[in-house]
Amino acid sequence: MGLMETLRNGTKYIVIILIVSFGLIWVLADVDFFGAMQAGPNNLGQVNGDDISLQEYNQRVQYYNNLYVQQTGNSMTPEITAIYEQQVWDELVNSRLIEQKMDELGITVTDAELLDMVYGDNPDPIIVQNFSRADGTIDRAAIDQVLTNPDFSQQAISLDLQLRQKRRQEKLTNYIAAGVQVTKEQVEQEYLKQNTFADLSYVRFPFADISDEEISVTDADLKDYYNTNKEQYKREENYRASVVKFSYLPTADDTATIFKEVTDLRRDFAEAESDSLFLNRQQSSTPYSATFIDKDDVREEYSAVLNIEEGEVTEPFLNAGQVSIIKNVEENGNEIKFVVFSRQIEALQGTIRDADEAARDFQLFADEETDFETEAERAGKEIQSIFATKGSSFISGLGNSQQVLTFLERADEGDISNVIELGTDFVVVQLDEKTKEGYRPLEEVKAQIQTQVKLEKKKALAVENAKQALASNPTVESLAAAMEKEIITAEGLAASSAVLTRAGREPKVIGAIFELEEGETSGVIEGNSAAYIVNITSKQTPSIDNLDEAARQQIRTRLEGEINQKFGAIWLEQLKKEAEIVDNRSRLIQS
Repeated sequence: MGLMETLRNGTKYIVIILIVSFGLIWVLADVDFFGAMQAGPNNLGQVNGDDISLQEYNQRVQYYNNLYVQQTGNSMTPEITAIYEQQVWDELVNSRLIEQKMDELGITVTDAELLDMVYGDNPDPIIVQNFSRADGTIDRAAIDQVLTNPDFSQQAISLDLQLRQKRRQEKLTNYIAAGVQVTKEQVEQEYLKQNTFADLSYVRFPFADISDEEISVTDADLKDYYNTNKEQYKREENYRASVVKFSYLPTADDTATIFKEVTDLRRDFAEAESDSLFLNRQQSSTPYSATFIDKDDVREEYSAVLNIEEGEVTEPFLNAGQVSIIKNVEENGNEIKFVVFSRQIEALQGTIRDADEAARDFQLFADEETDFETEAERAGKEIQSIFATKGSSFISGLGNSQQVLTFLERADEGDISNVIELGTDFVVVQLDEKTKEGYRPLEEVKAQIQTQVKLEKKKALAVENAKQALASNPTVESLAAAMEKEIITAEGLAASSAVLTRAGREPKVIGAIFELEEGETSGVIEGNSAAYIVNITSKQTPSIDNLDEAARQQIRTRLEGEINQKFGAIWLEQLKKEAEIVDNRSRLIQS
C-alpha cells in the first residue's frame, strides 16, 4: 500500500521527466544525432586536430593507381594497392606534421619571393618545365597569360600554391640543415680516414676458446643483465593468427585449354603477313624477334623449327611455363630466321572464380554460422599459423603482405578477415592473439639472455688471459710463441674499413689500430669475436696539405647529405611520437 501511494504522489514528476525526455529525443532526431552516431567519424583521421579527409586519401590513392597503370600498362593487384594505401596514409600524416611545424616556426613565403621564383634570373624548375620554349628560353607571355587572364584563374591558383609550398619546404630543409653543420675538422678527419693505410700483424684470443666449464652464470647475473639491457627486449605490437588458403594454380584442364587455344592459332600464324602484328594482337608472352642465326646455334627447346619447311609452324610444346609454337620464317643456307609465339600457362577465369567462391563461402560460414576451426575441418582445409609485427609487412609463415598486416593491425582478437588475394592463393585470416607493445618478460627471454651473459663472461676471461700473457710477453712474436698462437698479417688495411683480415667485422678494433703509431704494439683490444694484440709494421698517413678545396667541398657535401638524411628521418619520427594522431581507417575503410 505504501508503494502505491508513493507512486501516486510521484506521478507528476514522472510525467515531467517523460515530457522532457521525449522533447530531447525529438531535438536530437531533428539534428540527426542518432544518424551521426551510427555513421561514425566524418574524417579518415586527424593529426594534432588537423583533419585528413577520406576524399583527399582516395584522390591520392587514385593518383598512384593512374601512375602505376601509365608506367606498367597493368592494373594494380590488391597487394600493390594495399602497399600504396599505407604509403598514402604515411604521406598525409607526414605532410600534416611538416605543415604544422612550418606554421609553428613561422616559415612563410612573401609575394616578392614568389615573383622572384617566376620572373627572376633563375626561375624555379616548375616554371622552366611548364613555360619553356623549344629553344629553352622562358615564355614570359605565357606566364603573364596564366597569371592575369581570368580564364586561367584555376591554373594560376594551383601554380601559386605549388610554388609557395615548395619554397616553404626548401626553407624548412635549410632550417633543419643549419643545425647539422659539418666542421672543418670533420672534413679533415674523413679525408684522413679514407686515405690512411697500415700494414700490421696481430695475435687473436677468440672468445669461443673459453669453455662453458670455465665460467658460471647465476640467476642474479641474468636478472642484472636483463635490467641493464631492457631496451633490447622491447617489442612492438605483434599478432598471432590462423590462415586458410584456397589455391588457384592452373589445373590440368586449364593447361589443356591453353594448348588447344595455341593449336587453333597455328594456321593463322602460318598465314600471317606481319608476324610482329600477329604476336601483338594475340598478346604473345614471348616478344617479337626475327634475325638469322646459324642452325647449329638454335637452342634445344626451339630445335623443332629445324624439322619444318619455310612458312610452316611447329606443333605446340611446353617451354618454361608457357605453351609455344614456332614459325620458320626463312632459311638461307645454314642460317634460319624464326619467330616464337607463346602463351603463359595460368589459371583461367573459371578456376580463379571457383577458388574465390570457395574462399568467400568459407569466410561467410566461419564468421556467421560456425567458427574458423569447424569450418576449416568441414571444408577439408589445413589451418596454418602465422606471426606478424606491427609496421613490418613480412608475415612469418606467409611471406610479405601489406593486406594481411593491415587487417591484423585493425582487427580485434577473434575477427575474421575478408577474402584476401595473394599471388596464386585466396586467403582468409583469423586474428588469434594481439600482444601490445612492451617489454618481453625475463622468463620469455631467459635462454637468449643466458647466451649473452655467457658471451660477456667469456669476453672478460679472454681479455684477462690476454692481458696476463702480454704482461710477460711484450711483443707479438714472443706472445705467439708462448701461447702457441698464429701471427696473422694484414697489408694495406684502410682506416675506413670495417673488416679485419681473417677476423671478420671488427670496426672497434680497426679504430684502435689507427690510433697507434708505426712500430707500436697495442694493449689488449676487445673486439666482437676475440681479444687482439696488434703491432703496426708500417703506416701511411696523407698530409692535410694535399686536401685541395674541390676535394674538401666534395667530402663536406657527402657528409652533409648523410647527416641530413639520418637527422631528417629521426626528426620526423620524433614529430610523430609527440603528435596526437587519430586513425579512423579501420572504421571507414573495409579491410
